[in-house]
Order: sequence, then C-alpha cells, then structure tokens
Amino acid sequence: MALFAGGAMAGGVERSTQSVGILFEKGNYAELSFSHFDPDVSGNVGPLGSGNMLDSFTNVTLGYKQALTDRLDLAIVFDQPIGADIDYKTGTGYPVAGTTASLDSNAITGFLRYRFDNNVSLIGGVRVMRTSGEVDLPFPALSPIPYTLETSTETDVGYVLGIAWERPEIAARVALTYNSAITHDFDAAESASTTAGAIVNSTFETEIPESINLEFQTGIAADTLLFGSVRWVNWTEFTIDPDAYRNVYGNALVDYEDDRITYNLGVGRKFNDSWSGAVLLGYEESNGNITGNLGPTDGFTSLGLAATYTYGKARLTGGVRYVDIGDATTRGIGGDFAGNHGWGFGIRIAYNF
Repeated sequence: MALFAGGAMAGGVERSTQSVGILFEKGNYAELSFSHFDPDVSGNVGPLGSGNMLDSFTNVTLGYKQALTDRLDLAIVFDQPIGADIDYKTGTGYPVAGTTASLDSNAITGFLRYRFDNNVSLIGGVRVMRTSGEVDLPFPALSPIPYTLETSTETDVGYVLGIAWERPEIAARVALTYNSAITHDFDAAESASTTAGAIVNSTFETEIPESINLEFQTGIAADTLLFGSVRWVNWTEFTIDPDAYRNVYGNALVDYEDDRITYNLGVGRKFNDSWSGAVLLGYEESNGNITGNLGPTDGFTSLGLAATYTYGKARLTGGVRYVDIGDATTRGIGGDFAGNHGWGFGIRIAYNF
C-alpha cells in the first residue's frame, strides 16, 4: 500500500506495478483501493521558471480473487497502468508555456494460478488495455508552427506468464512474472502545417512495453516480514511518434533512451491481532540522459509508510509515500529540472470470505 500511494512512478508515466500478489490471498478475497499523488516538478531556462508542470492524479484499483479448487485460483484486477497529466501554465514566459498533454489508460487482467505439490505454482493471464492521449504544443520558442494531437481510443490485448515458489510456514514466497507488450495502432488527428489549423489524419503505432517482475517475501523473525520487488520495463520500445510531429520537429514526440529497473524493499511488522505496519524504500537509478519536455524526470528515491487495521475478515490499510524525483535537463530548450518531489497517499479496503 505504501508503494501504491505514490503511483509506481517508473519511467515517468507508469502508475501500477502489475503485481500478482492478489493470487496469494487466502480463500476468496476482494479489495478496493484509492490513491492520490501530488507531484511538484518545475524547471528553469535562465531566469524563466516553468512553475509546477505536472498535475496531481487519482487512481482506482479493484481486485477479486476466487479459489476455484484446492489447487486452482482465479483473480481479476482492474487498474490504470500508465498515465500523464502535463500542464505548463501560461503567463510564465517559459519557452513551452501553454503546453498540455494527457495520457489515459484502463486495464482488466484475468489471472489463473495452479499449485503443485512441491510448493511451485504456475501463473497465466490475459490483460486487456484501453488507451488514449491528447497533446497541445504551442512551442513558440522551438517552431513557428503550433501542434495538436488527439488520438483514437484503442483496446488491445497482452498476456502474463509466471512461476512462483512458497513456504507458508516461514511466510516465504518468490514470484517471477513476465508481462507481454501491448501494441496500439492509433488513428490520430494532428494539426501541424504551414497553413495554420490544417488537420492531418494519420496513424501511428505505440507499444506499451513488456516487463518482468520479481516479487519476494520471507519471515525474518516472529511477526516480522521482509518483502520487496525488482521490476524491469523495456521503455526503449515505448515511443509516441506521429507523422506530422516528426515532419515538423524531426524527432519523436515521446521516447526513452534507456530501459528502467525499479527496486523496492520493505519490512512489515504485526504488532497485535488488530494492527500491523510497514516501511518501504524505493529506488530507480537516474541515467543522466536528456529528456523530452513532456517527461522532465530522471529516476527517483522514495520512502513509504503503511498501517493496517484488521477487524475479523476485513482489513483497512492506509499508506503515505514521499518521492524524491530525479533531476533532468530537457531537449531543445535546456530546461533545468532539479529539487523536485511528490507526496502520495492511499487507502485500501479488503475482505476475505
């Protein structure tokens, strides 16, 4: 929950970690989670400041797990895997003032887990993802030609494969899962021409990147749990590259020069039958590359805290997370983004039945 409270943050647009933890809940289980993240990301070009260019956002996650047999479990999860809310405020004098962009997604994933006698289980699933985006780039400092983009909303399918091992008597578990890429073929309405306001209809392909998750936990003392994750995402395959934008500016609208590996490590403690808590550290390395003006961040370090109250079969968890967002320099205008951060909080209601 401490991780969920800040959005995943990896790669700048990731908002969920695609965890399979729900499959290991006992019996039948349902959960509803809300999280809110408030970033403060601003930069400067000389004396001109951008102001905070990232809007806050709220995510909702729903999960349901059903034990079909003694060996077979089913889980269904609704989440919002990626997203962006960019707003360079007007009136600042900053070179890209007035620029706005949004990226929205929703996904439903169905999982199955089959348990063998040797504490090993196999995981498989299908993910259906629906994505769309809009961009408005006045960019008077970079080009005399304004640019706008509005994409279609596309729905496409990927898959999940994994393997897990566990020893319940010591609360030990390791789960390794692969999430396939999901490719969207967008229809786009672009406005970018020497004739102001001319609309160009185009198509372009964007790949929501593949990823690998390693999730682990083990008891280290009575009522004390060590847990964490390592997540790799193939961000170099994620590009937003509409034809008219490339013709005007000569490069992709959004791209990444490096993949990302995100680390999380935490300790949980059960204080009594009603209360437990956890502390979680997160880290994604800064690579020092020039970034686009729509994603002026480079890695992060985070600290999260969570507490759970258990009442019978119900659990209420609250979490808070502070994220120190990595410094970045942006392409074209040399925007210097430093000293940025964000606060997140979340709440989860869960029930075993």
